[in-house]
Amino acid sequence: MNYGALFAFALLAAALLLAGCERKMRIAVIPRTTGVMLWEAERSGAFAAARRHGFEIYWNAPTREDDVEGQIALLERVRKEHFDGVVLAPDQALALMTPFRKVLEAGIPGGVVSSPLPLPPQPGLRYILNDDEGTGRLAARRLGAMLNGRGSVALLSLDPNLLGLMAQVRAFETTLHGEFSSIEIVDRRLGAFNGAEVEQITGDVLRMHPGLGALVSFTAVATRGAYLALQRAKLQGTVKLVGCEQEADIIDAVARGEIDSIVAEDTYQMGFQAVEGIAAFLQGAASHPTVLLRPLLITKRNADSDEVKKALNFGWQSNPHI
Repeated sequence: MNYGALFAFALLAAALLLAGCERKMRIAVIPRTTGVMLWEAERSGAFAAARRHGFEIYWNAPTREDDVEGQIALLERVRKEHFDGVVLAPDQALALMTPFRKVLEAGIPGGVVSSPLPLPPQPGLRYILNDDEGTGRLAARRLGAMLNGRGSVALLSLDPNLLGLMAQVRAFETTLHGEFSSIEIVDRRLGAFNGAEVEQITGDVLRMHPGLGALVSFTAVATRGAYLALQRAKLQGTVKLVGCEQEADIIDAVARGEIDSIVAEDTYQMGFQAVEGIAAFLQGAASHPTVLLRPLLITKRNADSDEVKKALNFGWQSNPHI
């Protein structure tokens, strides 16, 4: 019997067994919610980066975008099970600051996407954010051109708990006052993630301001609510609607000319670069602590273009890797 060959075979088998049993690093990705274009594009980006590094992605989120307790519970699971990294799109800034900081203190690196937390960038914490000031400027300039520099506008879905959203609002107001001083903001309403509530609020705004020229909404949920309210009041085309954040049905309405425009976020790159940043940290490499991604204005002219479809990662539902 050839004992040398048998021993070599045994070593090879043991090595293969150990390789097969090696644990993959787990990265938790927690968007505001799931099943919508805005966050499914983030999912595609996170999975694309994970495949490059052999990571396993744990993808989970609350069923509602205002379920802060649900996100806190998921962060607690990440900490207790000691995941190798976490990516969070926070529902609220202040409420999630402490749970996220506890995750970092447990030695788990993290990426925050879309809207920031009141925590400074630090080793193990990277921000991949939408250029919120750019979003506000794009929306204001689109509105100014659409109203020919004159008229009135109401702002919907303001939420002081979302730092990114409020940065958009501030940039919108600053640009509007500086470049279109004859356009007046006549109403500002709270509420970001309850579509039925926004629909009701929009109806109230339309009754209070019968000569209103335009509405600006700062979340996809609110844009849908405002769109339905305009439909019911038979004011589509009379009162213009500019929205923020993308969703398939909203882009379809833009393509039909029923919504004037939306300003979209590059959430695919948010997911991709957040996971890449965690990989860099785990490998001891440097990465930029904060990355701002350029927003995209979508109008009837470009809604069906290949450029927009590529930028927003259309077709994520047929992605065989997810």
